[in-house]
Amino acid sequence: MSDDVSLGALFGLLVVLLMLSAFFSGSETALMSLNRYRLRHRARSGHRGAQLAEQLLQRPDRLIGLILLGNNLVNFTAVALVTLIALKIGGEPAVALGTLILTVVVLIFSEAAPKTMAALRPERLAYPAAYVYYPLLFVTWPIVWLVNIASNSVLWLLGVRTSDAKMHSLTNEELRTIVFEAGSLISRKYRNMLINILDLEKVSVDDVMVPHNEIVGIDLDKDLSEIAEVIRNSEHTRLPIYRDNIDKVVGLLHLRHLAKLAPDSSFNKSDIEAAVVEPYFVPEGTPLSTQLVQFQRSKQRFALVVDEYGDIQGIVTLEDILEEIVGEFTTDPAASADEHIVRESATCYLVNGAANIRDMNRVMSWSLPTDGPKTLNGLIIEHLETIPASGTDLTIAGYPIEIVSSDENRVLSARVHEPRIENAVAENN
Repeated sequence: MSDDVSLGALFGLLVVLLMLSAFFSGSETALMSLNRYRLRHRARSGHRGAQLAEQLLQRPDRLIGLILLGNNLVNFTAVALVTLIALKIGGEPAVALGTLILTVVVLIFSEAAPKTMAALRPERLAYPAAYVYYPLLFVTWPIVWLVNIASNSVLWLLGVRTSDAKMHSLTNEELRTIVFEAGSLISRKYRNMLINILDLEKVSVDDVMVPHNEIVGIDLDKDLSEIAEVIRNSEHTRLPIYRDNIDKVVGLLHLRHLAKLAPDSSFNKSDIEAAVVEPYFVPEGTPLSTQLVQFQRSKQRFALVVDEYGDIQGIVTLEDILEEIVGEFTTDPAASADEHIVRESATCYLVNGAANIRDMNRVMSWSLPTDGPKTLNGLIIEHLETIPASGTDLTIAGYPIEIVSSDENRVLSARVHEPRIENAVAENN
């Protein structure tokens, strides 16, 4: 029967089979190389090819079974066809040569080239291929089903389950990597904001709160003139109200409410007490991501941070959390750092002991440890396990530090030197 078929027709059929083999090989790589999150986005946007591809990839075992069925079918048919062509041209001795030539042609034109192109541009091939595979899967379903039963049984014995094919959620660090690799697709400003959002769970209210000793509030035990002075000089619209000390807090005063009760600015302590609202307390160590949600749920903007004994440790506001995401609202970070950091030379800075370590690291691009004390004073005392005298030298995380002044219970100021390159290398090693 093969004698009745012309050699040209056999070669033509062989080319078609090689093209089909290239299609199966390339489309398999393309479908498996698709970015699943981009695929989901395009499918939700109404792209029909993406929708079909997403449905096919929900059961990759079935898709791979279909592709391998088609690929092996055309490849084995091509081998048989080459055998016929070789017999027609040169007899049995030509069969071995024909098999060798077919192997090289399949390897280059039906495997390497289409798979490489598919890996580089998967969407260009995957979406059109989905239009072919989706109906073809229904036509060949009985055969594919039998193949899947056999292959999945082998996988089951090896401890692999087809349910593992579901899309896994990205971890926090994987999301960070995606944001960093977005490059020019996301501006630097917005990329930093996204990273800051992902880092919210790593930062607690302790890191951003106004500490206990810096809280500005109204002491009802003081004279009205002193209270009025505090209100006039306040840079905040909300002030805690307490008696004697901040641990005996009474409530929170919004200056706008006081203005309504005393529009002529002539108020007394009774007016203040009438305008006070219940204080809102949060435990220390609360992650900023959690506290942001709590602020939203409770419709609060101001909270007092307390420790396990109920003692007030500081104040955190909604603005403090938002500034962790978008940066300072009203002042430049570098300008605000000047209050605590003064440059003395190219590599030396005079730093106030109350300076926040995280702010110092962010503004100065330093890498002082932040997993312990929040201020430079606390970091130095923890490192030395004593309150140092003026002139004491120490090194923390490669940063040489000289104590400039201190009193009986804290470090007032210190001179921080940027680490030398050789020291930084030694620290890293």
